[in-house]
Amino acid sequence: MIEPVTLEVTASDLETLATGMNLMWALVVTFLIFFMHAGFAMLEAGQVRSKNVANQLTKNMLTWAVGIGVFFLVGMGISNNVGSALAGGDSSPISMFGGESFDWVMWLFSAVFAMTAATIVSGAVAGRARLRAYVGYTFLLAAVIYPVAAGLVWYAPGAEAPLLASLGFADFAGGMVVHGVGGVAGLTAAWVLGARLDKYNDDGSANVIPGHSMTFAVLGTLILCFGWFGFNVGTAAAVIDLEAAEAGVFQLDDFAYVGSVAIVTALGMGMGAIGASVVSLYMNGKVDTLYVANGMLAGLVGVTGPTDLITPMGALMIGLLAGAQLPIVFTFVEKKLKIDDVCAVFPVHGSAGMLGLILFPLWSLEGTAIGGGLVAGGILSIEAAAFGPQILGVAVLTVWTVAATAAVFGAFKLAGQARVTPEHEQDGLDVAEHGVDTYPEFGKPELATDGGVIRPDGGVPETDSGIKMVTAIVRPDRLSAVKKALAEVGAPSLTVTNVSGRGSQPAKRGQWRGEEYTVDLHQKIKIECVVADVPVDDVIDAIRGASNTGEPGDGKIFVLPVDDATQVRTGNTGTEAV
Repeated sequence: MIEPVTLEVTASDLETLATGMNLMWALVVTFLIFFMHAGFAMLEAGQVRSKNVANQLTKNMLTWAVGIGVFFLVGMGISNNVGSALAGGDSSPISMFGGESFDWVMWLFSAVFAMTAATIVSGAVAGRARLRAYVGYTFLLAAVIYPVAAGLVWYAPGAEAPLLASLGFADFAGGMVVHGVGGVAGLTAAWVLGARLDKYNDDGSANVIPGHSMTFAVLGTLILCFGWFGFNVGTAAAVIDLEAAEAGVFQLDDFAYVGSVAIVTALGMGMGAIGASVVSLYMNGKVDTLYVANGMLAGLVGVTGPTDLITPMGALMIGLLAGAQLPIVFTFVEKKLKIDDVCAVFPVHGSAGMLGLILFPLWSLEGTAIGGGLVAGGILSIEAAAFGPQILGVAVLTVWTVAATAAVFGAFKLAGQARVTPEHEQDGLDVAEHGVDTYPEFGKPELATDGGVIRPDGGVPETDSGIKMVTAIVRPDRLSAVKKALAEVGAPSLTVTNVSGRGSQPAKRGQWRGEEYTVDLHQKIKIECVVADVPVDDVIDAIRGASNTGEPGDGKIFVLPVDDATQVRTGNTGTEAV
Protein backbone atom coordinates (compact mmCIF):
# COMPACT_ATOMS: atom_id res chain seq x y z
CA MET A 1 0.00 0.00 0.00
CA ILE A 2 1.32 3.37 -1.02
CA GLU A 3 1.21 5.86 1.76
CA PRO A 4 -0.24 9.27 0.83
CA VAL A 5 2.28 12.06 0.70
CA THR A 6 1.45 15.33 2.37
CA LEU A 7 3.06 18.37 0.81
CA GLU A 8 3.65 21.43 2.88
CA VAL A 9 3.00 24.53 0.82
CA THR A 10 4.33 27.78 2.18
CA ALA A 11 3.06 31.26 1.47
CA SER A 12 6.18 31.79 -0.63
CA ASP A 13 5.29 28.78 -2.75
CA LEU A 14 1.76 30.07 -3.27
CA GLU A 15 3.10 33.48 -4.23
CA THR A 16 5.43 31.94 -6.81
CA LEU A 17 2.64 29.81 -8.27
CA ALA A 18 0.23 32.76 -8.41
CA THR A 19 2.84 34.95 -10.10
CA GLY A 20 3.59 32.29 -12.69
CA MET A 21 -0.08 31.74 -13.52
CA ASN A 22 -0.68 35.47 -13.83
CA LEU A 23 2.36 35.88 -16.07
CA MET A 24 1.30 33.02 -18.32
CA TRP A 25 -2.23 34.38 -18.73
CA ALA A 26 -1.03 37.94 -19.39
CA LEU A 27 1.42 36.79 -22.05
CA VAL A 28 -1.13 34.58 -23.82
CA VAL A 29 -3.68 37.38 -24.13
CA THR A 30 -0.97 39.84 -25.15
CA PHE A 31 -0.03 37.57 -28.04
CA LEU A 32 -3.73 37.28 -28.97
CA ILE A 33 -4.04 41.05 -29.11
CA PHE A 34 -0.90 41.31 -31.21
CA PHE A 35 -2.42 38.83 -33.67
CA MET A 36 -5.23 41.35 -34.22
CA HIS A 37 -2.77 43.28 -36.40
CA ALA A 38 -3.11 40.47 -38.96
CA GLY A 39 -6.86 41.02 -38.83
CA PHE A 40 -6.56 44.77 -39.31
CA ALA A 41 -4.16 44.22 -42.23
CA MET A 42 -6.55 41.83 -44.01
CA LEU A 43 -9.67 43.87 -43.22
CA GLU A 44 -8.21 47.11 -44.54
CA ALA A 45 -6.47 45.51 -47.53
CA GLY A 46 -9.78 44.01 -48.61
CA GLN A 47 -11.58 47.35 -48.47
CA VAL A 48 -9.11 49.30 -50.63
CA ARG A 49 -8.45 49.12 -54.37
CA SER A 50 -5.98 46.54 -55.62
CA LYS A 51 -3.54 49.33 -56.51
CA ASN A 52 -3.31 50.37 -52.82
CA VAL A 53 -3.05 46.99 -51.09
CA ALA A 54 0.72 46.94 -50.53
CA ASN A 55 0.57 50.48 -49.13
CA GLN A 56 -2.09 49.45 -46.63
CA LEU A 57 -0.17 46.37 -45.57
CA THR A 58 3.01 48.40 -45.17
CA LYS A 59 1.26 50.94 -42.97
CA ASN A 60 -0.03 48.20 -40.71
CA MET A 61 3.44 46.70 -40.29
CA LEU A 62 5.08 50.09 -39.71
CA THR A 63 2.45 50.93 -37.10
CA TRP A 64 3.93 48.24 -34.92
CA ALA A 65 7.53 48.75 -35.99
CA VAL A 66 7.51 52.48 -35.22
CA GLY A 67 4.93 52.57 -32.45
CA ILE A 68 6.34 49.87 -30.19
CA GLY A 69 9.74 51.54 -29.90
CA VAL A 70 8.24 54.99 -29.35
CA PHE A 71 5.85 53.69 -26.69
CA PHE A 72 8.76 51.93 -24.98
CA LEU A 73 11.01 54.98 -24.93
CA VAL A 74 8.47 57.76 -24.47
CA GLY A 75 4.79 56.83 -24.43
CA MET A 76 4.45 54.77 -21.26
CA GLY A 77 6.47 57.29 -19.26
CA ILE A 78 4.33 60.19 -20.50
CA SER A 79 1.17 58.24 -19.72
CA ASN A 80 2.30 57.57 -16.15
CA ASN A 81 3.49 61.12 -15.54
CA VAL A 82 0.49 62.85 -17.13
CA GLY A 83 -1.93 60.54 -15.34
CA SER A 84 -0.19 61.09 -12.02
CA ALA A 85 0.10 64.87 -12.44
CA LEU A 86 -3.56 65.34 -13.40
CA ALA A 87 -4.74 63.15 -10.52
CA GLY A 88 -2.52 64.78 -7.89
CA GLY A 89 -0.18 61.82 -7.52
CA ASP A 90 3.56 61.55 -7.07
CA SER A 91 5.18 64.67 -8.54
CA SER A 92 8.61 63.08 -8.90
CA PRO A 93 9.62 61.67 -12.30
CA ILE A 94 7.96 58.34 -12.89
CA SER A 95 9.78 55.76 -14.99
CA MET A 96 8.02 53.90 -17.74
CA PHE A 97 9.92 50.79 -16.67
CA GLY A 98 9.37 48.34 -13.85
CA GLY A 99 11.88 46.22 -12.08
CA GLU A 100 10.24 42.81 -12.15
CA SER A 101 9.24 40.39 -14.88
CA PHE A 102 5.55 41.03 -14.25
CA ASP A 103 6.15 44.77 -14.72
CA TRP A 104 7.66 44.13 -18.15
CA VAL A 105 4.76 41.89 -19.15
CA MET A 106 2.26 44.54 -18.06
CA TRP A 107 4.20 47.10 -20.09
CA LEU A 108 3.92 44.88 -23.16
CA PHE A 109 0.23 44.36 -22.43
CA SER A 110 -0.21 48.14 -22.38
CA ALA A 111 1.80 48.51 -25.59
CA VAL A 112 -0.42 46.21 -27.68
CA PHE A 113 -3.42 48.32 -26.64
CA ALA A 114 -1.61 51.45 -27.77
CA MET A 115 -0.70 49.90 -31.12
CA THR A 116 -4.33 48.88 -31.68
CA ALA A 117 -5.42 52.52 -31.35
CA ALA A 118 -2.70 53.55 -33.79
CA THR A 119 -3.46 51.03 -36.53
CA ILE A 120 -7.17 51.92 -36.66
CA VAL A 121 -6.32 55.30 -38.20
CA SER A 122 -4.74 53.81 -41.32
CA GLY A 123 -8.08 52.50 -42.59
CA ALA A 124 -9.70 55.94 -42.61
CA VAL A 125 -6.98 57.66 -44.67
CA ALA A 126 -6.39 54.82 -47.13
CA GLY A 127 -5.71 55.60 -50.76
CA ARG A 128 -4.33 59.13 -50.44
CA ALA A 129 -2.20 59.68 -47.30
CA ARG A 130 1.56 59.92 -47.75
CA LEU A 131 3.45 57.19 -45.94
CA ARG A 132 5.63 59.77 -44.20
CA ALA A 133 2.60 61.60 -42.86
CA TYR A 134 1.03 58.42 -41.53
CA VAL A 135 4.27 57.23 -39.92
CA GLY A 136 4.80 60.68 -38.42
CA TYR A 137 1.32 60.63 -36.94
CA THR A 138 1.88 57.09 -35.60
CA PHE A 139 5.03 58.34 -33.86
CA LEU A 140 3.13 61.14 -32.13
CA LEU A 141 0.10 59.01 -31.31
CA ALA A 142 2.29 56.40 -29.59
CA ALA A 143 4.36 59.09 -27.87
CA VAL A 144 1.71 61.60 -26.75
CA ILE A 145 -1.86 61.33 -28.06
CA TYR A 146 -2.74 57.85 -26.81
CA PRO A 147 -0.62 58.08 -23.62
CA VAL A 148 -2.49 61.20 -22.48
CA ALA A 149 -5.85 59.50 -23.10
CA ALA A 150 -4.72 56.40 -21.20
CA GLY A 151 -3.32 58.56 -18.39
CA LEU A 152 -6.72 60.20 -17.93
CA VAL A 153 -8.43 56.85 -17.38
CA TRP A 154 -6.00 54.05 -16.53
CA TYR A 155 -2.54 55.16 -15.37
CA ALA A 156 -1.81 57.45 -12.41
CA PRO A 157 0.97 56.07 -10.16
CA GLY A 158 0.92 57.56 -6.69
CA ALA A 159 -2.70 58.74 -6.99
CA GLU A 160 -5.85 57.05 -5.78
CA ALA A 161 -7.28 57.03 -9.31
CA PRO A 162 -6.71 58.74 -12.68
CA LEU A 163 -8.58 62.01 -13.20
CA LEU A 164 -11.56 60.75 -15.23
CA ALA A 165 -11.77 57.53 -13.24
CA SER A 166 -11.91 59.54 -10.01
CA LEU A 167 -14.95 61.35 -11.43
CA GLY A 168 -16.70 58.04 -12.03
CA PHE A 169 -15.80 57.37 -15.68
CA ALA A 170 -15.39 53.64 -16.39
CA ASP A 171 -13.78 52.04 -19.43
CA PHE A 172 -12.77 48.46 -18.69
CA ALA A 173 -11.02 47.33 -21.87
CA GLY A 174 -10.69 50.43 -24.05
CA GLY A 175 -14.04 51.05 -25.71
CA MET A 176 -13.13 54.74 -25.72
CA VAL A 177 -9.47 54.89 -24.67
CA VAL A 178 -8.41 52.57 -27.51
CA HIS A 179 -11.20 52.20 -30.07
CA GLY A 180 -12.91 55.53 -29.56
CA VAL A 181 -9.60 57.38 -29.77
CA GLY A 182 -8.66 55.44 -32.92
CA GLY A 183 -12.05 56.00 -34.55
CA VAL A 184 -12.19 59.71 -33.76
CA ALA A 185 -8.57 60.16 -34.86
CA GLY A 186 -9.32 58.38 -38.15
CA LEU A 187 -12.37 60.54 -38.84
CA THR A 188 -10.43 63.72 -38.05
CA ALA A 189 -7.50 62.71 -40.24
CA ALA A 190 -9.81 61.84 -43.14
CA TRP A 191 -11.51 65.24 -42.79
CA VAL A 192 -8.19 67.12 -42.84
CA LEU A 193 -6.88 65.16 -45.84
CA GLY A 194 -10.05 65.42 -47.88
CA ALA A 195 -11.75 62.74 -49.95
CA ARG A 196 -10.18 60.56 -52.61
CA LEU A 197 -10.15 62.15 -56.06
CA ASP A 198 -13.13 60.30 -57.47
CA LYS A 199 -15.24 59.97 -54.33
CA TYR A 200 -17.53 63.01 -54.79
CA ASN A 201 -19.04 64.59 -57.87
CA ASP A 202 -19.33 68.33 -58.48
CA ASP A 203 -22.89 68.31 -57.11
CA GLY A 204 -21.70 66.72 -53.86
CA SER A 205 -23.13 63.27 -54.54
CA ALA A 206 -20.94 60.35 -53.47
CA ASN A 207 -19.59 57.67 -55.75
CA VAL A 208 -19.21 54.09 -54.60
CA ILE A 209 -15.59 52.90 -54.69
CA PRO A 210 -15.62 49.16 -53.99
CA GLY A 211 -12.70 47.49 -52.32
CA HIS A 212 -10.89 44.76 -54.20
CA SER A 213 -11.52 41.70 -51.99
CA MET A 214 -14.52 40.83 -49.85
CA THR A 215 -12.68 37.64 -48.94
CA PHE A 216 -9.83 39.56 -47.32
CA ALA A 217 -12.28 41.81 -45.48
CA VAL A 218 -14.23 38.91 -43.96
CA LEU A 219 -11.07 36.96 -43.11
CA GLY A 220 -9.67 40.03 -41.35
CA THR A 221 -12.94 40.43 -39.46
CA LEU A 222 -12.87 36.88 -38.13
CA ILE A 223 -9.20 37.18 -37.11
CA LEU A 224 -10.08 40.34 -35.19
CA CYS A 225 -13.02 38.60 -33.52
CA PHE A 226 -10.68 35.83 -32.38
CA GLY A 227 -8.12 38.29 -31.03
CA TRP A 228 -10.85 40.29 -29.31
CA PHE A 229 -11.24 37.61 -26.67
CA GLY A 230 -7.70 38.47 -25.67
CA PHE A 231 -8.61 42.14 -25.76
CA ASN A 232 -11.65 41.93 -23.49
CA VAL A 233 -11.19 38.75 -21.50
CA GLY A 234 -7.48 39.44 -21.23
CA THR A 235 -8.10 42.70 -19.41
CA ALA A 236 -9.04 40.51 -16.45
CA ALA A 237 -5.28 40.15 -16.26
CA ALA A 238 -4.85 38.76 -12.74
CA VAL A 239 -5.83 35.11 -12.42
CA ILE A 240 -4.83 34.61 -8.76
CA ASP A 241 -4.93 37.22 -6.01
CA LEU A 242 -1.23 37.82 -5.36
CA GLU A 243 -1.70 39.63 -2.04
CA ALA A 244 -3.83 36.77 -0.73
CA ALA A 245 -1.21 34.27 -1.93
CA GLU A 246 1.46 36.16 0.03
CA ALA A 247 -0.71 35.64 3.11
CA GLY A 248 -1.05 31.92 2.38
CA VAL A 249 -4.53 32.03 0.78
CA PHE A 250 -4.99 30.82 -2.80
CA GLN A 251 -8.00 32.51 -4.40
CA LEU A 252 -9.12 33.99 -7.71
CA ASP A 253 -8.57 37.65 -8.44
CA ASP A 254 -9.99 39.14 -11.68
CA PHE A 255 -10.82 35.62 -12.84
CA ALA A 256 -13.72 35.65 -10.40
CA TYR A 257 -15.75 37.47 -13.07
CA VAL A 258 -13.94 36.33 -16.23
CA GLY A 259 -16.84 34.12 -17.31
CA SER A 260 -19.17 37.11 -17.45
CA VAL A 261 -16.64 39.06 -19.53
CA ALA A 262 -16.30 36.16 -21.99
CA ILE A 263 -20.03 35.72 -22.56
CA VAL A 264 -20.60 39.46 -22.86
CA THR A 265 -17.89 39.61 -25.56
CA ALA A 266 -19.37 36.72 -27.53
CA LEU A 267 -22.94 38.04 -27.33
CA GLY A 268 -21.93 41.56 -28.35
CA MET A 269 -20.12 40.20 -31.39
CA GLY A 270 -23.11 38.22 -32.61
CA MET A 271 -25.72 40.88 -31.98
CA GLY A 272 -23.61 43.52 -33.72
CA ALA A 273 -23.80 41.49 -36.92
CA ILE A 274 -27.57 41.08 -36.54
CA GLY A 275 -28.12 44.79 -35.87
CA ALA A 276 -26.15 45.80 -38.96
CA SER A 277 -27.92 43.16 -41.05
CA VAL A 278 -31.39 44.34 -40.07
CA VAL A 279 -30.68 48.00 -40.77
CA SER A 280 -28.90 47.14 -44.03
CA LEU A 281 -31.93 45.10 -45.12
CA TYR A 282 -34.23 48.01 -44.27
CA MET A 283 -32.09 50.63 -46.02
CA ASN A 284 -31.03 48.68 -49.11
CA GLY A 285 -33.32 45.70 -49.41
CA LYS A 286 -30.38 43.30 -49.00
CA VAL A 287 -28.18 41.99 -46.22
CA ASP A 288 -24.84 43.52 -47.16
CA THR A 289 -21.85 41.26 -46.46
CA LEU A 290 -19.50 44.06 -45.52
CA TYR A 291 -22.05 45.57 -43.14
CA VAL A 292 -22.36 42.18 -41.44
CA ALA A 293 -18.58 42.02 -41.02
CA ASN A 294 -18.30 45.61 -39.80
CA GLY A 295 -21.33 45.06 -37.58
CA MET A 296 -19.59 42.20 -35.75
CA LEU A 297 -16.72 44.54 -34.96
CA ALA A 298 -19.03 47.40 -33.96
CA GLY A 299 -20.85 45.07 -31.56
CA LEU A 300 -17.53 44.05 -30.04
CA VAL A 301 -16.44 47.66 -29.67
CA GLY A 302 -19.79 48.52 -28.07
CA VAL A 303 -19.34 45.99 -25.25
CA THR A 304 -15.57 46.48 -24.87
CA GLY A 305 -15.76 49.52 -22.57
CA PRO A 306 -18.37 48.21 -20.10
CA THR A 307 -17.54 44.50 -20.46
CA ASP A 308 -17.18 44.00 -16.70
CA LEU A 309 -20.20 46.17 -15.85
CA ILE A 310 -23.08 44.84 -17.93
CA THR A 311 -25.27 41.78 -17.81
CA PRO A 312 -25.55 39.31 -20.69
CA MET A 313 -28.84 41.03 -21.52
CA GLY A 314 -26.91 44.28 -21.66
CA ALA A 315 -24.46 42.69 -24.10
CA LEU A 316 -27.35 41.60 -26.32
CA MET A 317 -28.85 45.08 -26.38
CA ILE A 318 -25.66 47.14 -26.64
CA GLY A 319 -24.26 44.82 -29.33
CA LEU A 320 -27.52 45.09 -31.29
CA LEU A 321 -27.57 48.89 -31.04
CA ALA A 322 -23.87 49.23 -31.88
CA GLY A 323 -24.38 47.17 -35.03
CA ALA A 324 -27.60 48.97 -35.96
CA GLN A 325 -26.02 52.42 -35.76
CA LEU A 326 -23.24 51.42 -38.15
CA PRO A 327 -25.03 51.84 -41.52
CA ILE A 328 -26.78 54.98 -40.28
CA VAL A 329 -23.62 56.69 -39.02
CA PHE A 330 -21.58 55.63 -42.06
CA THR A 331 -24.21 57.08 -44.40
CA PHE A 332 -24.31 60.30 -42.38
CA VAL A 333 -20.51 60.66 -42.44
CA GLU A 334 -20.30 59.91 -46.16
CA LYS A 335 -23.28 61.84 -47.50
CA LYS A 336 -23.85 64.65 -45.00
CA LEU A 337 -20.41 65.40 -43.57
CA LYS A 338 -18.72 64.53 -46.90
CA ILE A 339 -15.87 62.75 -45.11
CA ASP A 340 -14.30 59.84 -46.98
CA ASP A 341 -13.80 57.27 -44.21
CA VAL A 342 -12.64 54.41 -46.45
CA CYS A 343 -12.84 51.53 -43.96
CA ALA A 344 -15.70 52.94 -41.84
CA VAL A 345 -13.43 53.29 -38.81
CA PHE A 346 -15.57 55.92 -37.09
CA PRO A 347 -18.89 54.02 -37.08
CA VAL A 348 -17.09 50.78 -36.23
CA HIS A 349 -14.69 52.06 -33.55
CA GLY A 350 -15.73 55.61 -32.69
CA SER A 351 -19.49 55.91 -32.37
CA ALA A 352 -19.88 52.26 -31.33
CA GLY A 353 -17.42 52.73 -28.47
CA MET A 354 -19.16 55.91 -27.34
CA LEU A 355 -22.58 54.26 -27.47
CA GLY A 356 -21.53 51.32 -25.30
CA LEU A 357 -19.97 53.45 -22.59
CA ILE A 358 -22.82 55.96 -22.43
CA LEU A 359 -25.68 53.43 -22.46
CA PHE A 360 -24.25 50.74 -20.18
CA PRO A 361 -26.09 51.99 -17.03
CA LEU A 362 -29.29 50.76 -18.65
CA TRP A 363 -28.11 47.17 -18.16
CA SER A 364 -25.51 47.25 -15.39
CA LEU A 365 -24.69 44.42 -13.02
CA GLU A 366 -26.42 46.21 -10.13
CA GLY A 367 -29.51 44.16 -10.90
CA THR A 368 -30.24 40.64 -12.02
CA ALA A 369 -28.25 38.79 -14.63
CA ILE A 370 -31.14 39.29 -17.03
CA GLY A 371 -32.07 42.92 -16.67
CA GLY A 372 -30.05 45.01 -14.27
CA GLY A 373 -29.50 48.76 -14.25
CA LEU A 374 -32.19 51.25 -15.13
CA VAL A 375 -34.10 48.63 -17.12
CA ALA A 376 -34.83 46.76 -13.90
CA GLY A 377 -34.48 49.51 -11.30
CA GLY A 378 -36.41 52.34 -12.94
CA ILE A 379 -35.48 55.96 -13.46
CA LEU A 380 -34.70 56.50 -9.78
CA SER A 381 -32.15 53.69 -9.80
CA ILE A 382 -28.71 54.57 -8.49
CA GLU A 383 -27.37 53.68 -11.93
CA ALA A 384 -28.76 56.96 -13.29
CA ALA A 385 -25.82 58.73 -11.67
CA ALA A 386 -23.41 56.93 -14.03
CA PHE A 387 -24.63 58.74 -17.16
CA GLY A 388 -22.99 62.05 -16.28
CA PRO A 389 -19.41 60.75 -15.75
CA GLN A 390 -19.65 58.56 -18.85
CA ILE A 391 -20.76 61.44 -21.08
CA LEU A 392 -18.07 63.69 -19.57
CA GLY A 393 -15.33 61.10 -20.11
CA VAL A 394 -16.34 60.44 -23.71
CA ALA A 395 -16.46 64.19 -24.40
CA VAL A 396 -13.03 64.90 -22.89
CA LEU A 397 -11.33 62.09 -24.80
CA THR A 398 -13.05 63.13 -28.04
CA VAL A 399 -12.02 66.77 -27.74
CA TRP A 400 -8.42 65.83 -26.94
CA THR A 401 -8.17 63.39 -29.86
CA VAL A 402 -9.75 65.75 -32.40
CA ALA A 403 -7.52 68.66 -31.37
CA ALA A 404 -4.29 66.65 -31.34
CA THR A 405 -4.99 64.80 -34.60
CA ALA A 406 -6.10 67.93 -36.45
CA ALA A 407 -2.93 69.70 -35.30
CA VAL A 408 -0.64 66.93 -36.53
CA PHE A 409 -2.26 66.29 -39.91
CA GLY A 410 -2.90 70.02 -40.31
CA ALA A 411 0.82 70.67 -39.92
CA PHE A 412 1.64 68.00 -42.53
CA LYS A 413 -0.96 69.53 -44.84
CA LEU A 414 0.47 73.02 -44.50
CA ALA A 415 3.90 71.60 -45.33
CA GLY A 416 2.46 69.87 -48.41
CA GLN A 417 3.38 66.45 -47.04
CA ALA A 418 0.01 65.05 -45.95
CA ARG A 419 -1.28 63.73 -49.24
CA VAL A 420 0.20 62.12 -52.35
CA THR A 421 0.01 63.94 -55.67
CA PRO A 422 -3.07 63.44 -57.88
CA GLU A 423 -0.92 61.56 -60.38
CA HIS A 424 0.34 59.16 -57.70
CA GLU A 425 -3.18 58.70 -56.36
CA GLN A 426 -4.42 57.76 -59.81
CA ASP A 427 -1.54 55.34 -60.38
CA GLY A 428 -1.97 53.79 -56.95
CA LEU A 429 0.10 54.06 -53.79
CA ASP A 430 1.65 50.62 -54.25
CA VAL A 431 3.74 51.86 -57.17
CA ALA A 432 4.05 55.51 -56.12
CA GLU A 433 5.07 54.89 -52.50
CA HIS A 434 6.69 51.45 -52.64
CA GLY A 435 7.50 50.61 -56.25
CA VAL A 436 5.70 47.26 -56.09
CA ASP A 437 2.75 45.62 -57.81
CA THR A 438 0.70 43.57 -55.37
CA TYR A 439 -0.89 41.52 -58.12
CA PRO A 440 1.62 40.91 -60.96
CA GLU A 441 -0.92 38.87 -62.89
CA PHE A 442 1.34 38.03 -65.78
CA GLY A 443 4.35 36.79 -63.87
CA LYS A 444 3.69 33.05 -63.72
CA PRO A 445 6.99 31.29 -64.43
CA GLU A 446 5.41 27.94 -65.15
CA LEU A 447 3.81 29.45 -68.26
CA ALA A 448 6.71 31.61 -69.37
CA THR A 449 7.98 31.16 -72.91
CA ASP A 450 10.98 32.47 -74.76
CA GLY A 451 9.00 34.30 -77.44
CA GLY A 452 9.85 32.05 -80.37
CA VAL A 453 10.66 28.59 -81.68
CA ILE A 454 14.19 27.82 -82.86
CA ARG A 455 14.10 25.50 -85.85
CA PRO A 456 16.93 23.11 -86.73
CA ASP A 457 17.53 24.75 -90.13
CA GLY A 458 17.38 28.25 -88.67
CA GLY A 459 14.82 29.27 -91.26
CA VAL A 460 11.22 30.37 -91.20
CA PRO A 461 8.73 28.25 -93.15
CA GLU A 462 6.76 30.12 -95.73
CA THR A 463 2.99 30.36 -95.42
CA ASP A 464 0.32 31.71 -97.69
CA SER A 465 -1.15 33.89 -95.00
CA GLY A 466 1.75 36.29 -94.57
CA ILE A 467 1.83 38.19 -91.25
CA LYS A 468 -1.37 38.29 -89.23
CA MET A 469 -2.36 40.06 -86.02
CA VAL A 470 -4.70 37.94 -83.89
CA THR A 471 -6.41 40.01 -81.21
CA ALA A 472 -8.54 38.32 -78.57
CA ILE A 473 -10.64 39.82 -75.78
CA VAL A 474 -11.16 37.17 -73.08
CA ARG A 475 -12.05 36.74 -69.42
CA PRO A 476 -9.14 37.52 -67.03
CA ASP A 477 -9.32 34.11 -65.38
CA ARG A 478 -8.72 32.39 -68.77
CA LEU A 479 -5.35 34.05 -69.38
CA SER A 480 -3.22 31.19 -68.07
CA ALA A 481 -5.11 28.63 -70.16
CA VAL A 482 -4.77 30.77 -73.30
CA LYS A 483 -1.04 31.27 -72.76
CA LYS A 484 -0.55 27.53 -72.42
CA ALA A 485 -2.67 26.77 -75.49
CA LEU A 486 -0.76 29.26 -77.65
CA ALA A 487 2.56 27.82 -76.55
CA GLU A 488 1.35 24.34 -77.51
CA VAL A 489 0.52 25.43 -81.09
CA GLY A 490 3.87 27.18 -81.48
CA ALA A 491 2.70 30.78 -81.05
CA PRO A 492 4.14 31.73 -77.66
CA SER A 493 4.85 35.43 -78.42
CA LEU A 494 2.06 37.66 -77.21
CA THR A 495 1.22 41.02 -75.69
CA VAL A 496 -1.27 41.17 -72.80
CA THR A 497 -3.19 44.23 -71.62
CA ASN A 498 -5.80 44.80 -68.91
CA VAL A 499 -8.84 46.37 -70.57
CA SER A 500 -12.49 47.05 -69.79
CA GLY A 501 -15.43 47.31 -72.12
CA ARG A 502 -18.78 45.91 -73.06
CA GLY A 503 -20.27 43.74 -75.75
CA SER A 504 -23.01 41.12 -75.51
CA GLN A 505 -22.44 40.59 -71.78
CA PRO A 506 -25.27 42.33 -69.88
CA ALA A 507 -24.61 45.01 -67.26
CA LYS A 508 -24.73 43.98 -63.62
CA ARG A 509 -25.65 45.64 -60.35
CA GLY A 510 -22.99 45.60 -57.69
CA GLN A 511 -23.24 46.54 -54.02
CA TRP A 512 -20.55 47.82 -51.66
CA ARG A 513 -21.42 48.55 -48.05
CA GLY A 514 -25.12 48.76 -48.89
CA GLU A 515 -24.89 51.08 -51.90
CA GLU A 516 -25.56 49.83 -55.43
CA TYR A 517 -23.52 50.69 -58.50
CA THR A 518 -23.75 49.65 -62.15
CA VAL A 519 -21.09 47.45 -63.71
CA ASP A 520 -21.45 48.04 -67.45
CA LEU A 521 -17.75 48.02 -68.34
CA HIS A 522 -16.47 44.54 -67.64
CA GLN A 523 -12.85 43.72 -66.84
CA LYS A 524 -11.22 41.75 -69.65
CA ILE A 525 -7.81 40.74 -70.91
CA LYS A 526 -6.67 41.79 -74.40
CA ILE A 527 -4.25 39.34 -76.01
CA GLU A 528 -2.38 40.31 -79.18
CA CYS A 529 -0.48 37.64 -81.06
CA VAL A 530 1.37 38.29 -84.34
CA VAL A 531 2.07 35.15 -86.38
CA ALA A 532 3.74 34.34 -89.67
CA ASP A 533 4.91 30.74 -89.36
CA VAL A 534 1.85 29.37 -87.59
CA PRO A 535 -1.49 28.83 -89.31
CA VAL A 536 -3.93 31.49 -88.14
CA ASP A 537 -6.70 28.93 -87.79
CA ASP A 538 -4.61 27.00 -85.28
CA VAL A 539 -4.12 30.16 -83.21
CA ILE A 540 -7.83 30.97 -83.32
CA ASP A 541 -8.78 27.42 -82.30
CA ALA A 542 -6.26 27.49 -79.45
CA ILE A 543 -7.58 30.78 -78.04
CA ARG A 544 -11.21 29.81 -78.45
CA GLY A 545 -10.75 26.39 -76.88
CA ALA A 546 -8.93 27.80 -73.87
CA SER A 547 -11.27 30.75 -73.24
CA ASN A 548 -14.69 29.27 -73.95
CA THR A 549 -16.94 28.86 -70.90
CA GLY A 550 -20.23 28.82 -72.79
CA GLU A 551 -21.48 32.00 -71.10
CA PRO A 552 -22.06 35.50 -72.51
CA GLY A 553 -18.94 37.57 -72.03
CA ASP A 554 -16.39 34.96 -73.13
CA GLY A 555 -15.06 37.53 -75.60
CA LYS A 556 -14.18 37.78 -79.27
CA ILE A 557 -11.24 37.09 -81.59
CA PHE A 558 -10.22 39.41 -84.45
CA VAL A 559 -7.73 38.76 -87.25
CA LEU A 560 -6.05 41.66 -89.06
CA PRO A 561 -3.40 41.70 -91.79
CA VAL A 562 -0.04 43.25 -90.92
CA ASP A 563 1.68 45.09 -93.75
CA ASP A 564 5.16 44.70 -92.36
CA ALA A 565 7.20 44.13 -89.23
CA THR A 566 10.70 45.08 -88.10
CA GLN A 567 12.72 43.45 -85.34
CA VAL A 568 14.40 46.12 -83.21
CA ARG A 569 17.52 44.14 -82.30
CA THR A 570 18.46 42.74 -85.72
CA GLY A 571 16.67 44.99 -88.15
CA ASN A 572 15.05 41.98 -89.83
CA THR A 573 11.80 42.74 -91.61
CA GLY A 574 8.79 40.86 -92.83
CA THR A 575 8.23 37.29 -91.70
CA GLU A 576 11.81 37.01 -90.41
CA ALA A 577 11.06 39.75 -87.88
CA VAL A 578 8.09 37.77 -86.52
